[in-house]
Amino acid sequence: MRSRPGLTLVELLVVIALVAVLMGLLLPAVQAVRGAAARAACQNNLKQIGLALHSYHDAEGVFPAGITSARRGEKYPYMSWLTRLLPYVEQDALWRQSVSAYERQLSPFAPAPHLVLSFPVALYGCPADSRVSQTQGTHRNRRVALTSYVGSLGKDYRSTTGVLFRDSRVRIADVRDGTSTTLAAGERPPSTDLWYGWWYVGYGQRGTGSGDMLLGAEEVNEAMRYASSCPRGPYRFGPGKTTEQCDVMHFWSLHSGGGHFLFADGSVRFLAYSAAPLMAAFASRAGGEVAELP
Repeated sequence: MRSRPGLTLVELLVVIALVAVLMGLLLPAVQAVRGAAARAACQNNLKQIGLALHSYHDAEGVFPAGITSARRGEKYPYMSWLTRLLPYVEQDALWRQSVSAYERQLSPFAPAPHLVLSFPVALYGCPADSRVSQTQGTHRNRRVALTSYVGSLGKDYRSTTGVLFRDSRVRIADVRDGTSTTLAAGERPPSTDLWYGWWYVGYGQRGTGSGDMLLGAEEVNEAMRYASSCPRGPYRFGPGKTTEQCDVMHFWSLHSGGGHFLFADGSVRFLAYSAAPLMAAFASRAGGEVAELP
């Protein structure tokens, strides 16, 4: 009987080397496809949020408050603008739960009855960040749900020149710089310790929501309890890391080269980090600044 020829050791090593080369070529391509898919999904999320903002404006005559203060008689203290959009993003059940919880307990930071605090909403998170897809634990044993998108309050937390800020009631007619060149919201991943970036409620700097669900284009750090070791700033649009707590103070994304921004007309654009010098002008709704999109 004739024996069947087999692979020699040299031939086997050659095959293994070829497979390794092919895998090395394939993996970057797969990662690029995944990155592009995450970027497209992230852009679409902001588009849906933009539609919800305009639906809210159609119903109420104004854009929602960026955050609600704890003033006397307020029904929803510290509520986020994203929470007010729930009925307009097909989350009526979560809105009803939120209203019911506030009726029972005005403090939204109590885990019960404010169970929505820990409920992730897929639309409010960028798929590039796995942290936003599930409930997370943070300081004080809090269980929270996060967002990748924060509203634009103006230049920094001390201003009310943007579209979404504390107790804001901005109308489209108030955006005199032009809705197509005025920021409404943008990407900013949650902080490293997950204390900043909750979608349901928040506090931020001095109760303004800054660093939580709102952010200034040139934010300063003066009252961030869990970022007290970070420089004062100002912080500007630029690359960041999920491992760097101080990056909670500026707009950035997990995409390469820049981030997505929602404008007051409902359009979404990807801005490169080179646009950083223009961001303060884009964040102002009626400052008269001349700024063109790059």
